[in-house]
Amino acid sequence: MKNILVTGGAGFIGSAFVRRMVKLYPDYNIIVLDKLTYAGNLDNLLPVHDEPNYQFERGDIADRTTVQRVFEKHSVDTVVNFAADSHVDRSILEADAFVHTDVVGVYILLDIAKLVGVTRFHHISTDEVYGSIPEGSFPEDAPLSPNNPYSASKAGGELMVRAYHVTHGMHTTITRGSNTFGPYQYPEKVLPLFITEAIDNRPLPVYGNGMQVRDWLHVDDHASAVDLVLHRGQPGEVYNVGGENEQHNIDVTHMLLKLLGKPETLIRHVKDRPGHDRRYSIDCAKIQKLGWQRNDNFEQTLAATVEWYQKNEWWWRKIKTGEYLDYYKRQYEDRLAESK
Repeated sequence: MKNILVTGGAGFIGSAFVRRMVKLYPDYNIIVLDKLTYAGNLDNLLPVHDEPNYQFERGDIADRTTVQRVFEKHSVDTVVNFAADSHVDRSILEADAFVHTDVVGVYILLDIAKLVGVTRFHHISTDEVYGSIPEGSFPEDAPLSPNNPYSASKAGGELMVRAYHVTHGMHTTITRGSNTFGPYQYPEKVLPLFITEAIDNRPLPVYGNGMQVRDWLHVDDHASAVDLVLHRGQPGEVYNVGGENEQHNIDVTHMLLKLLGKPETLIRHVKDRPGHDRRYSIDCAKIQKLGWQRNDNFEQTLAATVEWYQKNEWWWRKIKTGEYLDYYKRQYEDRLAESK
């Protein structure tokens, strides 16, 4: 393992992984391939911008010519695929991009990886492929039961990874992460959205009664889990990566407002979205046996995350323009209108 291609490496979780790998493994060459769509941001990679073992290539993982050129140019021997369209609300409105990236893109990456003889292929997935669970936790061998176009596209990508392992003998691994949070997260996801809107004293649209349960995983712990599986995971295996921090959405909203010193009158309950999963929960015993341990204390890392957005308005204020603003007008303000 020498030349590692990290697709989607300018995104939220991908950039955390890149920052970790560039610093921890100076003998590895880390090559980022990112399309730089709305959620890809080179500012996320500024901490490693000048490091000699970091390189960036712009391109779409579903563009076969680009992918093959990058593989051959950098003699890629390892792939870590973070590239994905990943916002549920967007997938409900327009699923095309999700199928393009999360299924077709994964196929093209795998096919070129097979062609050039890549030795390891790691794929990042999500706990949402399991669907909702009223009690207990999903193990890795639970049936996939996605309930929205985003999670369905992620399940499709996973099945393609499995097929290339079984059919072609490729060394593949998959991690399924729970709800990830931390610095540099694009402000359409609930935590950065609510933090940045509350800073500006704007109302926070909570779906339904806010009693949906999510398991919160800090981005640095997520990156460390991918690092471990990349080095020690067994071929063909899937590993759950959870924060073991189950919280109701409404409770997290209250916590954010308290940390920010903002009134609870900012909360607006809005119509629930179609197919909204009630509870996610995954069993992480398998990756823990591999040696993974979380460093996260949820209350502390949530407070640190809030503080990061308070101190880094330069990062998120310029994002909340352009395409984001168009989406914001369509979705955020529509939800608030429905709550009146």
